[in-house]
Amino acid sequence: MANGPMDRRAYGEQPDRPSGPLTGQNSEYTGRYVVLLDPSNQESGLNALRANADIASVERVRGTDIENITELLERPDVSVLFEDLAAAVVEVRPDQRHALVTTAEAESSIIAAEPERMVYAMPITAPHQAPTEFFPSYRSDEDVVSRHTEAEIAIGQGPAWHEKAWTWGLQAIRANLSALTGKGVKIAVLDTGVDTSHADFAGRITATASFVPGEAVQDGNGHGTHCIGTAAGSAKPRQGPRYGVAPEAQILAAKVLNNAGSGSDGQILAGMAWAIASGAKVISMSLGARVRPGELFPQTYENLAKRALQLGTVIVAAAGNDSMRPGSVVPVSRPANCPSILAVASLDKALNPSFFSNGGINDQGGEINIAAPGRDVHSAAPGNGYRVLSGTSMATPHVAGVIALLAQANPSATAAQLMATLKASAFPMTQPVRDVGAGILQAP
Repeated sequence: MANGPMDRRAYGEQPDRPSGPLTGQNSEYTGRYVVLLDPSNQESGLNALRANADIASVERVRGTDIENITELLERPDVSVLFEDLAAAVVEVRPDQRHALVTTAEAESSIIAAEPERMVYAMPITAPHQAPTEFFPSYRSDEDVVSRHTEAEIAIGQGPAWHEKAWTWGLQAIRANLSALTGKGVKIAVLDTGVDTSHADFAGRITATASFVPGEAVQDGNGHGTHCIGTAAGSAKPRQGPRYGVAPEAQILAAKVLNNAGSGSDGQILAGMAWAIASGAKVISMSLGARVRPGELFPQTYENLAKRALQLGTVIVAAAGNDSMRPGSVVPVSRPANCPSILAVASLDKALNPSFFSNGGINDQGGEINIAAPGRDVHSAAPGNGYRVLSGTSMATPHVAGVIALLAQANPSATAAQLMATLKASAFPMTQPVRDVGAGILQAP
């Protein structure tokens, strides 16, 4: 059957990638499908989709051959197959979507077929504040009240952090006590790109790639540069305290979110395929999309994460920032809710779950795996500068950096062993597992 025109606009849809303010509150779809195929029998699945759902012609990409991927993902007359992952972003007309789904259910060589969704960066950009506790209104002695108040504030703030030499985050995970540096290990950060000229990354950006149409890898948002800084900032930064967990790790920077902080599942897949083919030991994804209570994890990401583990790569992802504790705790976002992806919660300086950090509400993979510093995190910013950001986005690269340290210490360890060691070495906390998982991240 011949493939017909696939112009999504012709069907009255609006598939363009949003470039306005981020919401992330509702599911947004592109109109395409992500199809996961049996790696040993990819052609059977594609043939079935061609015959029964009239999918657009398939272009194949492999490994680090990324020259035309961005253009191909934008074309409505082309489906893109990432052969290394056995995953395809498929264009299909609206009147053929039911046929695609029924074909996927009947064809044994198709593992999963899911609508492609939009994903977002996960910083806290608005000045949210957690609800304050009730303060007594009766005051008989101002001095006594003042002393009591100071003591309560000190207790509430938890450990005293002196951040002249090290950020509070590196102290909390004991990276300041580790002799490991991540040397020889590649960390891939899939985000809004990187400030390639930042002095704190000099000589360590091994490769870059942009999968965003019309945008170079240079970071026009700042989110990606901040995350890369936390994972792999210099041991001797140009200014201020040390903030990078693995200061001698090699950096792979993939731009999968535009300068407004949004992207598509297809762009994420392109970044994952490139990172794995480039030898990444860990892929850090401070991005995601909100899910509903009871919603299952995405089959495509789960299967890809399993394949990544087999290929030697651990994937970590942000749990999401949709909660407003203590009154509202929202489920872990996708793709962090996949069982084979490490979901990272955020802690504040008092080592409590950050008020915005999502929790393990959903079953079957929707749990928190580990907690890391994510509130008031100092790291790199575009323009050779620095800034403080908060979010599970900021917690996630702390974990990526520690995986690089573990990989340096155990070069023969498999990805699954690194993941297990990371969770086993977490320091248990008194807060519910729902909120902190195995506990606070600890550097080896």
